[in-house]
Amino acid sequence: MDAGRPRESHAALAPSRPAGGRTRRANEARILQAAEAVFAEAGFNGATMQAIAERAGLPKANVHYYFGTKEVLYRTLLDTILDMWVDAFDHFTPDADPATALERYIRDKMTWSRERPLASKVFANEIIHGAQHVEHYLSTKLRQTLDYRTGIIRQWIDDGRMAPVAPHHLFFTLWAMTQTYADFDVQIRHVLAVDALSDAEFDRATDHAIDFVLRGCGLDRAAPPKGG
Repeated sequence: MDAGRPRESHAALAPSRPAGGRTRRANEARILQAAEAVFAEAGFNGATMQAIAERAGLPKANVHYYFGTKEVLYRTLLDTILDMWVDAFDHFTPDADPATALERYIRDKMTWSRERPLASKVFANEIIHGAQHVEHYLSTKLRQTLDYRTGIIRQWIDDGRMAPVAPHHLFFTLWAMTQTYADFDVQIRHVLAVDALSDAEFDRATDHAIDFVLRGCGLDRAAPPKGG
C-alpha cells in the first residue's frame, strides 16, 4: 500500500449489508448524486431524507434502506468527495517530473470544479461549519497523505528540480485557486457578466492557474510527447 494513501473510510459507518448487484450500485449512486445537490443547497441541518429521495426519484424508504440515516449518507458522500481529491495526489511520485505533476493535479482539480461544483460546495459548507463530520479524516488520512506528498516536493527542491517553496502552503494555494471556480462561481459569473462559464473560459482559467503556479515554482511547462 502507498504510504501516502492510508485507507480509512467514513463508509464504514454505513449499515452492514451483503454485497449488492448492479441495481444496488445504481441506486446508491443515484442517491449520492441527489444528496450532493440537496446538501449543497441546504447544508447538513437543512437537508432531509425526504428531499433527497424526491431528488433521486426513489421512495424515502429506499434511501433509508441503503444508507440508514442522514448522517451516514452525508458522511459517505463526504468520503467519496475527499477520496476523489486525495486520489489526485497520485501524480506526485518521487520520480515524476515536477511540472507535469503540478499541471496534471491542477487540471484534475479544475475539471472537478467544472463537472462537480456541488461536491465542492458540500465540502466548503462542512468546513465553514467546523468540519465536525470530517475532522478525523482531515487530521488522519488527509494529513498523512499531504505529509507524504510534501516530502516529495521537498526532495525535488533539495535536488534542484524546482524553486524553493513552502510545500504545504503550495497545496493550500492550489486548493484555493481551483475550488474557487466551484465555491464562488456566482461571484465569478457576475464579474464576468456571463450566465455560466463556457468551456473556453474554464480552459483559459486552467491555463492561467498552471502558468502562474509553474512560474512561481521556477518551472516551465512540460513539452508534449512527440507525435501526440
